[in-house]
Amino acid sequence: MTTRIEHDPLGEKAVPAEALYGIQTLRAAENFPISGLRPLPQFVDAVVWIKRSAALTHRETGRLEARLADAIVQAADEILGGQHRDQFIVDVYQAGAGTSHNMNVNEVLANRANELLGSARGSYTPVHPNDHVNMAQSTNDVIPTAMRLATLATLRPFLADLDILAESLLRKGREFDHVIKSGRTHLQDATPIRLGQEFTAFGATVARHREKLTRAAEWLRDLNIGGTAVGTGLNAEPQYPELMWKYLEEVSGLDLRLGEDRIQLMQSMGDIATFSGVVRAFVLDLNKIANDIRLLASGPRTGLAEIILPAVQPGSSIMPGKVNPSIAEMVNQVCYQALGLDTTVAMASEAGQLELNVMMPVITHNVVFGLMIVGNASRTFAERCIDGIEADEKVCAYWLERSPALVTALAPKIGYAEAAKLAKEAIATGLTVKELVVKKGLLAGAELEDVLDLRAMTEIGIPGGKPLPGGG
Repeated sequence: MTTRIEHDPLGEKAVPAEALYGIQTLRAAENFPISGLRPLPQFVDAVVWIKRSAALTHRETGRLEARLADAIVQAADEILGGQHRDQFIVDVYQAGAGTSHNMNVNEVLANRANELLGSARGSYTPVHPNDHVNMAQSTNDVIPTAMRLATLATLRPFLADLDILAESLLRKGREFDHVIKSGRTHLQDATPIRLGQEFTAFGATVARHREKLTRAAEWLRDLNIGGTAVGTGLNAEPQYPELMWKYLEEVSGLDLRLGEDRIQLMQSMGDIATFSGVVRAFVLDLNKIANDIRLLASGPRTGLAEIILPAVQPGSSIMPGKVNPSIAEMVNQVCYQALGLDTTVAMASEAGQLELNVMMPVITHNVVFGLMIVGNASRTFAERCIDGIEADEKVCAYWLERSPALVTALAPKIGYAEAAKLAKEAIATGLTVKELVVKKGLLAGAELEDVLDLRAMTEIGIPGGKPLPGGG
């Protein structure tokens, strides 16, 4: 491997001759051989958006020569178009604040811009990574801004994935609306519910979380770019923040705002922690839905078996014919990972001191990675599991007619205490509630049918109409 010699304030170092990154990136790569994980594409894009916007801003203000700005923009566009992605080599777990990643982007853009202008890689002339690519910037305003941009950019496909899952569940709710089954509370028999009502509630849960996420994301639209080192804006021209806002909206397609207090936005990770907490709340419900699907599909002979999941792969290497709820199990695992990511975000968000929180690299990675995996899991859950679910109506009817909880409909007629005795007798004798009512002559004919109308039990109201005097 041929090398070139580069210099920085710590001395000189041999850098691979073909590398677009430079000495500071290489030092970081050698310092942090931690995970083998590289920066997520969204994080790379976000920082490149900032550098591109800065070049255009400084060209407009006259602070940066047009040909240098144009070369930086062209280099940035190449990266955004998918080129040079292998040049971002700093591990996710790196020096605090994200200086290593910021310099990685600065060096790649400077070297490529110089190459476009006819200079050699590593020459850093006429474009210098600090003096030109990083002009009027600090890691301390670049990375908090990039964190917000990367999260908002990842949120767009994430919300689309949630829409897919919500609609899949709601569609099943409509399909299964006629299927009446036993409800369950405390994992014990409860009053009837329609299978469609259960699935509609699942879908509504996802839709409500989508709305919460959209609202929480509003806080992320405020940018502290232009704050430079400590939020005060030293070395940034007065028009810089507003021009950056204009160009960032243009390149990202995001709806952004100028932060009113750049010092506050630099000090506090509260906005991103709030957003991550809202993701966590969704994940808790998503995990519950996946568990409910597994429970409803348990069997096929010794479980509830009220729904049948699409078979996506053999379930056992030893038990022939076994099929597992594989997709729902995957969702569980993703949810547990996402909960851990949020815990990291919470702890890292608290770890700032005075003017800066240096834990931003791990916060950014965990928030963006969490959105990626939870979004992918939600879409896959819909497409490879929920869409193909079938109801076993015979099993639903079988469990329902044997449920002692049906005595609840009798309580307004015969009182709570008598209904409780009836439930115990049903369990002890194996008779159904209806059979016991007929046997004891408690109700008959149309009145019996009205009170024990299973569909009516799934809607608000008193079965059979007005209760008898002295009823419960």
